[in-house]
Amino acid sequence: MTRPAAGAPGVPADEAAEMVAALGPLVAAEATAEAPAAAADAGDLEQALWVRLFERLGRAGPPRDPARWVRAVVRAEARRARRRAARERPLTEGAPDGSGAAAQGESAEHAALRAETGRAVRSAVARTPGDCPRLLSAMLSPRDSTYREIAGELNISQGSLGPMRSRCLGCLRRMLAAEVAAPEHRGKER
Repeated sequence: MTRPAAGAPGVPADEAAEMVAALGPLVAAEATAEAPAAAADAGDLEQALWVRLFERLGRAGPPRDPARWVRAVVRAEARRARRRAARERPLTEGAPDGSGAAAQGESAEHAALRAETGRAVRSAVARTPGDCPRLLSAMLSPRDSTYREIAGELNISQGSLGPMRSRCLGCLRRMLAAEVAAPEHRGKER
């Protein structure tokens, strides 16, 4: 870990440099000793201490007992790191079955965009006219129902399901195109 550049607001640069030089080995030793128990990087603990020291130098001047102050601050930063580690959860733990976005090799950004797209589609489906919301919801269902099952669920003939599906998808397409800038079509649009 590189030591910080000397100087804090309101403190002469030479005084700050002397303090950094004098406390450097103690800071490194304390951070190295506390890091494993805190599940933290020793360099992160050191950096946090230097930040707190320079903030203190600008506010209240140097501590009366620097060695004691260093030990107390490193231990406080280690406790803070332990609490933070206990609160943070990897993205793979987002789903109860461990099938979160990271488990599938998907970035958090991509998962958020996919979820936002899903919300926009569901919202647009709900606003479609007539029986379209029921039909589109049945077709988008994770149950993966057959045409026969969907026709029975909606109480319509299986033969009219195709044309109705086409009209509803066209309506949904127009609604989404008006809300979101759609990419250019690479073929014929229906």
